[in-house]
Amino acid sequence: MAIPLLEYSPISQNQRVAGFEVPGDEQPRVYSTENLLSSTDLDNLIEAAYRQIFFHAFAADRERFLESQLRSGQITVRDFIRGLLLSNTYKRSFYDLNSNYRFVEQTVQRVLGRDVYDNREKLAWSIVVATKGIKGFVDDLLNTNEYLEAFGYDTIPYQRRRVLPGRSEGELPFNIKSPRYDAYYRGKLGFPQIVWQATVRSYKAPDRQPKTGSPALFMDMARSINARGNAPQQLSVMNIDIEKSVPRR
Repeated sequence: MAIPLLEYSPISQNQRVAGFEVPGDEQPRVYSTENLLSSTDLDNLIEAAYRQIFFHAFAADRERFLESQLRSGQITVRDFIRGLLLSNTYKRSFYDLNSNYRFVEQTVQRVLGRDVYDNREKLAWSIVVATKGIKGFVDDLLNTNEYLEAFGYDTIPYQRRRVLPGRSEGELPFNIKSPRYDAYYRGKLGFPQIVWQATVRSYKAPDRQPKTGSPALFMDMARSINARGNAPQQLSVMNIDIEKSVPRR
C-alpha cells in the first residue's frame, strides 16, 4: 500500500496572486508547441527546456533520442520534460550531490515554476522520493493538478510571476537562488576560489594615453636617475660661538 502524500497548506506566493499584467521584456517568454511557426521555433523550445531543467546542457548532456521523438511528434513537451528529469545528467548533477530535501526543492522549482511552500511540503515530497524513487516522484509531480493547469502537455515550465508590477526588484532566478551544489559539496570541489593578484591592473582609454613628445613618457627615465641633492646643514645653538660670530663694535 502506497503512503498517501502528506498534506501541506499553500502560502501566499507571487504565482498565487491574481493580477493584470502588461506583456513586456521582464515577463517570462512562454515556449509551447501550440504556436510553433517554423523548425527554428522548435529548436528554441528545446533549448528553453534544457535551460529550465539543466540550466545549461553540454553536448554530452543532450538527449538526442528524446529530441528526435519530440521533433517527430511522438511525445509531448511534458514527456520531454519527464525524460530530462529521469536522465543520468539530472540524477548525477542534482540527486547524487544533494539530500532528498534539497533535491525536492530544486525539482519543484524547475517543474512547478515556484518555490516550495514550507518545510512540510519538502518533507511530503521527500517521503515520495524515499518510497517511490525518483521515477515515482517525477511522475507524481507531473501529474499534479498544479502542473497540468499551469503548463499542460505542450508548454515548457518557467518561473511564474518572478516580477510583480510596483516592485523595484523581482525574485531571484532559481539557478541563482538554489545552485546545483550546496555549501558542503562546493567546499569539497574547492570553489569558489579566491584569486589574489599581486599587481593592480589599470586600463586607460586610447584617447587618454600620452602621445609622442609628452613629458609623461619620460617620467620613468627621470625616476631612474635617482638624483640626490645636498643634505641640509645641521646646526645647533650649542655649536655656535656667539662672541666670535658677533662683530665687535
